[in-house]
Amino acid sequence: MSQVVDTESAKEFMKEAFSQISPEELSNICAALESKSRQFQQFLNAESLPNLSDRQLYQILRSIFSTRRKAQKLLDTFSAENLKVWIDDLLYATDEIGIRFQNFCEHFDNLDMNIRTDLAGELLHFTFPEKYWLWSRWMWDPKVKTGALPLVISEDYVLNCSSPGEGYLVVGEAVAFVHSVGEAAGFQTISRTLFGTDVYLSCVYVVYVYTVLRMRMTQEFNKVMPGLAEFSCRLLGVHRLEEIHAG
Repeated sequence: MSQVVDTESAKEFMKEAFSQISPEELSNICAALESKSRQFQQFLNAESLPNLSDRQLYQILRSIFSTRRKAQKLLDTFSAENLKVWIDDLLYATDEIGIRFQNFCEHFDNLDMNIRTDLAGELLHFTFPEKYWLWSRWMWDPKVKTGALPLVISEDYVLNCSSPGEGYLVVGEAVAFVHSVGEAAGFQTISRTLFGTDVYLSCVYVVYVYTVLRMRMTQEFNKVMPGLAEFSCRLLGVHRLEEIHAG
Protein backbone atom coordinates (compact mmCIF):
# COMPACT_ATOMS: atom_id res chain seq x y z
CA MET A 1 0.00 0.00 0.00
CA SER A 2 2.76 2.45 0.90
CA GLN A 3 4.31 1.81 -2.53
CA VAL A 4 1.16 3.13 -4.19
CA VAL A 5 1.30 6.44 -2.32
CA ASP A 6 4.29 8.74 -2.82
CA THR A 7 4.57 9.60 0.86
CA GLU A 8 7.36 12.15 0.43
CA SER A 9 5.38 14.16 -2.12
CA ALA A 10 2.25 13.79 -0.01
CA LYS A 11 4.06 15.20 3.03
CA GLU A 12 5.52 18.10 1.04
CA PHE A 13 2.09 19.12 -0.22
CA MET A 14 0.69 19.10 3.31
CA LYS A 15 3.68 21.07 4.58
CA GLU A 16 3.07 23.72 1.95
CA ALA A 17 -0.64 23.77 2.74
CA PHE A 18 0.04 24.28 6.44
CA SER A 19 2.05 27.38 5.54
CA GLN A 20 -1.13 28.87 4.07
CA ILE A 21 -3.95 27.52 6.23
CA SER A 22 -4.37 26.84 9.93
CA PRO A 23 -5.44 23.54 11.52
CA GLU A 24 -8.55 25.33 12.77
CA GLU A 25 -9.51 26.35 9.22
CA LEU A 26 -9.00 22.78 8.02
CA SER A 27 -11.23 21.51 10.83
CA ASN A 28 -13.86 24.09 9.89
CA ILE A 29 -13.89 22.82 6.30
CA CYS A 30 -14.38 19.28 7.59
CA ALA A 31 -17.26 20.51 9.74
CA ALA A 32 -18.83 22.12 6.68
CA LEU A 33 -18.56 18.81 4.79
CA GLU A 34 -20.26 17.05 7.70
CA SER A 35 -23.06 19.62 7.60
CA LYS A 36 -23.46 19.15 3.85
CA SER A 37 -23.57 15.40 4.33
CA ARG A 38 -26.28 15.67 6.99
CA GLN A 39 -28.42 17.65 4.56
CA PHE A 40 -27.93 15.07 1.81
CA GLN A 41 -28.82 12.29 4.24
CA GLN A 42 -31.92 14.16 5.37
CA PHE A 43 -33.29 14.91 1.90
CA LEU A 44 -31.89 12.07 -0.20
CA ASN A 45 -32.85 9.14 2.01
CA ALA A 46 -35.07 6.54 0.35
CA GLU A 47 -38.25 7.91 1.95
CA SER A 48 -37.66 11.62 1.35
CA LEU A 49 -36.15 11.57 -2.14
CA PRO A 50 -39.38 10.86 -4.12
CA ASN A 51 -41.10 13.78 -2.39
CA LEU A 52 -38.39 16.39 -2.93
CA SER A 53 -39.72 19.70 -4.18
CA ASP A 54 -38.16 21.33 -7.23
CA ARG A 55 -36.73 23.99 -4.91
CA GLN A 56 -35.06 21.40 -2.66
CA LEU A 57 -33.57 19.57 -5.64
CA TYR A 58 -32.34 22.90 -6.98
CA GLN A 59 -30.62 23.62 -3.65
CA ILE A 60 -28.95 20.20 -3.66
CA LEU A 61 -27.61 20.81 -7.17
CA ARG A 62 -26.41 24.23 -6.02
CA SER A 63 -24.34 22.60 -3.27
CA ILE A 64 -22.36 20.54 -5.79
CA PHE A 65 -19.34 22.32 -7.25
CA SER A 66 -19.77 21.26 -10.88
CA THR A 67 -23.52 21.94 -11.02
CA ARG A 68 -23.74 25.07 -8.85
CA ARG A 69 -24.15 27.44 -11.80
CA LYS A 70 -26.06 24.91 -13.90
CA ALA A 71 -28.71 23.84 -11.39
CA GLN A 72 -31.68 25.51 -13.06
CA LYS A 73 -30.56 24.48 -16.54
CA LEU A 74 -30.34 20.85 -15.41
CA LEU A 75 -33.88 21.01 -14.03
CA ASP A 76 -35.14 22.65 -17.21
CA THR A 77 -33.40 20.11 -19.43
CA PHE A 78 -33.99 16.83 -17.59
CA SER A 79 -36.94 17.61 -15.26
CA ALA A 80 -37.08 17.16 -11.52
CA GLU A 81 -39.00 13.89 -11.80
CA ASN A 82 -36.40 12.28 -14.05
CA LEU A 83 -33.56 13.52 -11.87
CA LYS A 84 -35.16 12.06 -8.74
CA VAL A 85 -35.63 8.67 -10.40
CA TRP A 86 -32.03 8.63 -11.65
CA ILE A 87 -30.69 9.67 -8.25
CA ASP A 88 -32.78 6.99 -6.57
CA ASP A 89 -31.34 4.35 -8.91
CA LEU A 90 -27.81 5.62 -8.27
CA LEU A 91 -28.20 5.53 -4.50
CA TYR A 92 -30.50 2.57 -3.91
CA ALA A 93 -30.57 0.15 -6.87
CA THR A 94 -29.21 -3.32 -6.18
CA ASP A 95 -26.63 -3.41 -8.99
CA GLU A 96 -22.99 -3.10 -7.97
CA ILE A 97 -21.79 0.46 -7.64
CA GLY A 98 -19.77 0.63 -10.86
CA ILE A 99 -22.85 -0.28 -12.90
CA ARG A 100 -25.06 2.20 -11.03
CA PHE A 101 -22.49 4.93 -11.52
CA GLN A 102 -22.22 4.14 -15.24
CA ASN A 103 -26.00 4.03 -15.73
CA PHE A 104 -26.45 7.37 -13.97
CA CYS A 105 -23.87 9.08 -16.15
CA GLU A 106 -25.41 7.73 -19.35
CA HIS A 107 -28.71 9.52 -18.70
CA PHE A 108 -27.26 12.99 -19.26
CA ASP A 109 -27.05 13.37 -23.03
CA ASN A 110 -24.84 16.22 -24.28
CA LEU A 111 -23.64 17.05 -20.75
CA ASP A 112 -19.88 17.12 -20.27
CA MET A 113 -18.73 13.80 -18.78
CA ASN A 114 -16.79 15.55 -16.01
CA ILE A 115 -20.00 17.16 -14.80
CA ARG A 116 -21.78 13.79 -14.85
CA THR A 117 -19.10 12.04 -12.81
CA ASP A 118 -18.72 14.97 -10.41
CA LEU A 119 -22.46 14.93 -9.77
CA ALA A 120 -22.65 11.17 -9.24
CA GLY A 121 -19.61 11.17 -6.96
CA GLU A 122 -20.93 13.92 -4.70
CA LEU A 123 -24.40 12.40 -4.44
CA LEU A 124 -22.94 9.05 -3.39
CA HIS A 125 -20.25 10.34 -1.07
CA PHE A 126 -22.27 12.90 0.85
CA THR A 127 -25.29 10.62 1.21
CA PHE A 128 -23.20 7.63 2.30
CA PRO A 129 -19.89 9.14 3.50
CA GLU A 130 -18.64 5.95 5.14
CA LYS A 131 -19.49 3.74 2.17
CA TYR A 132 -18.73 5.72 -0.98
CA TRP A 133 -16.03 8.17 -1.97
CA LEU A 134 -15.73 11.43 -3.86
CA TRP A 135 -14.67 11.70 -7.48
CA SER A 136 -14.34 15.22 -8.83
CA ARG A 137 -12.34 16.36 -11.82
CA TRP A 138 -9.89 18.19 -9.57
CA MET A 139 -9.06 14.79 -8.02
CA TRP A 140 -8.59 13.04 -11.37
CA ASP A 141 -9.55 14.35 -14.79
CA PRO A 142 -9.21 11.49 -17.30
CA LYS A 143 -9.41 13.92 -20.23
CA VAL A 144 -6.32 15.96 -19.41
CA LYS A 145 -4.68 13.43 -17.04
CA THR A 146 -4.33 15.86 -14.14
CA GLY A 147 -5.64 16.20 -10.58
CA ALA A 148 -4.69 15.79 -6.95
CA LEU A 149 -4.44 11.98 -7.01
CA PRO A 150 -1.63 11.61 -9.58
CA LEU A 151 0.36 14.16 -7.54
CA VAL A 152 0.49 11.90 -4.47
CA ILE A 153 0.40 8.37 -5.85
CA SER A 154 3.16 6.56 -7.72
CA GLU A 155 3.39 6.59 -11.50
CA ASP A 156 2.94 2.81 -11.49
CA TYR A 157 -0.66 3.12 -10.31
CA VAL A 158 -2.90 3.29 -13.39
CA LEU A 159 -5.75 5.78 -13.12
CA ASN A 160 -6.78 5.51 -16.77
CA CYS A 161 -10.03 3.64 -17.33
CA SER A 162 -12.36 2.70 -20.16
CA SER A 163 -15.63 3.97 -18.68
CA PRO A 164 -17.00 6.21 -15.89
CA GLY A 165 -18.15 3.18 -13.91
CA GLU A 166 -14.70 1.63 -14.00
CA GLY A 167 -13.17 5.02 -13.28
CA TYR A 168 -15.18 5.40 -10.09
CA LEU A 169 -13.82 2.10 -8.79
CA VAL A 170 -10.23 2.97 -9.74
CA VAL A 171 -10.46 6.39 -8.07
CA GLY A 172 -12.01 4.80 -4.99
CA GLU A 173 -9.11 2.42 -4.60
CA ALA A 174 -6.62 5.29 -4.94
CA VAL A 175 -8.50 7.39 -2.37
CA ALA A 176 -8.52 4.41 0.03
CA PHE A 177 -4.75 4.11 -0.30
CA VAL A 178 -4.24 7.82 0.40
CA HIS A 179 -6.63 7.71 3.35
CA SER A 180 -4.95 4.69 4.98
CA VAL A 181 -1.36 5.75 4.34
CA GLY A 182 -2.11 9.37 5.26
CA GLU A 183 -3.10 8.44 8.78
CA ALA A 184 -0.18 6.04 9.22
CA ALA A 185 2.44 8.37 7.73
CA GLY A 186 1.07 11.47 9.43
CA PHE A 187 0.48 13.68 6.39
CA GLN A 188 -3.31 13.58 6.77
CA THR A 189 -3.97 14.81 10.29
CA ILE A 190 -7.09 16.82 9.49
CA SER A 191 -9.65 14.18 10.43
CA ARG A 192 -9.80 10.40 10.65
CA THR A 193 -12.93 10.39 8.51
CA LEU A 194 -12.87 10.32 4.74
CA PHE A 195 -13.86 13.98 4.85
CA GLY A 196 -10.37 14.70 6.16
CA THR A 197 -8.91 13.02 3.09
CA ASP A 198 -11.27 15.05 0.87
CA VAL A 199 -9.93 18.23 2.43
CA TYR A 200 -6.34 17.01 2.18
CA LEU A 201 -6.70 16.24 -1.53
CA SER A 202 -8.33 19.61 -2.16
CA CYS A 203 -5.33 21.27 -0.49
CA VAL A 204 -2.98 19.26 -2.71
CA TYR A 205 -4.79 20.47 -5.79
CA VAL A 206 -4.90 24.11 -4.68
CA VAL A 207 -1.18 24.12 -3.86
CA TYR A 208 -0.52 22.64 -7.31
CA VAL A 209 -2.70 25.25 -9.03
CA TYR A 210 -1.01 28.10 -7.14
CA THR A 211 2.40 26.78 -8.19
CA VAL A 212 1.40 26.62 -11.86
CA LEU A 213 -0.22 30.07 -11.76
CA ARG A 214 2.83 31.68 -10.18
CA MET A 215 4.88 30.46 -13.10
CA ARG A 216 2.44 31.35 -15.86
CA MET A 217 0.32 34.28 -14.76
CA THR A 218 0.99 37.91 -13.93
CA GLN A 219 1.38 39.02 -10.35
CA GLU A 220 -1.82 41.07 -10.64
CA PHE A 221 -3.82 37.99 -11.67
CA ASN A 222 -2.40 35.95 -8.83
CA LYS A 223 -3.53 38.58 -6.33
CA VAL A 224 -7.20 38.04 -7.19
CA MET A 225 -7.05 34.27 -6.67
CA PRO A 226 -8.93 33.09 -3.55
CA GLY A 227 -6.98 31.95 -0.51
CA LEU A 228 -6.42 28.26 0.10
CA ALA A 229 -9.33 27.90 2.54
CA GLU A 230 -11.85 29.55 0.20
CA PHE A 231 -10.51 27.72 -2.86
CA SER A 232 -10.78 24.39 -1.04
CA CYS A 233 -14.33 25.17 0.08
CA ARG A 234 -15.31 26.01 -3.48
CA LEU A 235 -13.92 22.73 -4.81
CA LEU A 236 -15.81 20.79 -2.13
CA GLY A 237 -19.07 22.65 -2.66
CA VAL A 238 -19.24 24.20 0.81
CA HIS A 239 -18.35 27.83 0.07
CA ARG A 240 -21.37 29.74 1.39
CA LEU A 241 -23.24 26.48 1.81
CA GLU A 242 -26.98 27.08 1.61
CA GLU A 243 -29.36 25.43 4.04
CA ILE A 244 -31.92 23.18 2.38
CA HIS A 245 -35.33 23.92 3.84
CA ALA A 246 -37.97 21.31 4.57
CA GLY A 247 -41.40 21.73 3.07
